[in-house]
Amino acid sequence: MTVIDVQDLTKVYRTGMRKGDIVALDSVSLSIGMGEIFGLLGPNGAGKTTLFKVLLGITQATSGEASLFGRPPSDPKSRLQVGYLPENHRFPFHLTGLGLLEFSARMYGMSQSEIDQRSEELLELVGMARWVDTKISKYSKGMGQRIGLAQAMISDPDVLLLDEPTDGVDPVGKIEIRKVLERIRSDGKSIVLNSHLLSEVESMADRVAILSKGRIIKISSVEDLTSRKSQYDIEADMGSRLIEIPPEIGKVVVVTARGMTVELTKRDNVNYVIDHLRMKKISIYSVTPVKVSLEQSFIETITEDAESQP
Repeated sequence: MTVIDVQDLTKVYRTGMRKGDIVALDSVSLSIGMGEIFGLLGPNGAGKTTLFKVLLGITQATSGEASLFGRPPSDPKSRLQVGYLPENHRFPFHLTGLGLLEFSARMYGMSQSEIDQRSEELLELVGMARWVDTKISKYSKGMGQRIGLAQAMISDPDVLLLDEPTDGVDPVGKIEIRKVLERIRSDGKSIVLNSHLLSEVESMADRVAILSKGRIIKISSVEDLTSRKSQYDIEADMGSRLIEIPPEIGKVVVVTARGMTVELTKRDNVNYVIDHLRMKKISIYSVTPVKVSLEQSFIETITEDAESQP
């Protein structure tokens, strides 16, 4: 089931200035399914937060279409199943943590009994039960993120839009928030995650979209982005033997007594290399695709896109 659908979405901010208008989103198209954790990656100004704002009806698109559960952002009912944690949020300082949850719940039309039960569950879940009666003005940045996540979840939404959810959270808190998000996904709900912490996205997301200057330049699974499918590390008893493979198969990148790394022209060619080593009576212990971090893959993608632009 598709819960978010965006087709050829464009958002232009009219500046009226000589330097011209600002294109925040440029023909963006993507779809997100139920139960998926989807990451939005991109440098500052790439359009990630603008996309959230269009989906939530905070700002209107210049052209194109967007929908939440089949309803356009102009329909308030499209947001009934959505929770939102904005970046750099400013919750009313005079409220306590519990007061914020009650305030948010009432906007969803929840009954007092529902509010009491749900608030207790969420405060425990995000590790804020001890601070239930403390005013938000006394919260640290990390505590503010935790209570912000709780308010986004108060209505038990089917989709969470999270803008930098672990910003300012300590390492232990980040692990705890990750567990909360994984639990939400296990319940069949969807999460759209905008974060500059690519290691966090890599550990949680199923797929990501990489944006640059309002354009989507790649949508892919995290697995595909972090795998060098044409490269393999082969652990083998090489000794002092040198191995060569035909150029049409690939090339040997590095070889040591304990193994070798090969770069192949296509994935299936790894079978040729394995057969070649066996013919030479070389014992093979493992064959592993070379992995890179999501951050490295992201930087390479952004750099390649920039170099391809006129």
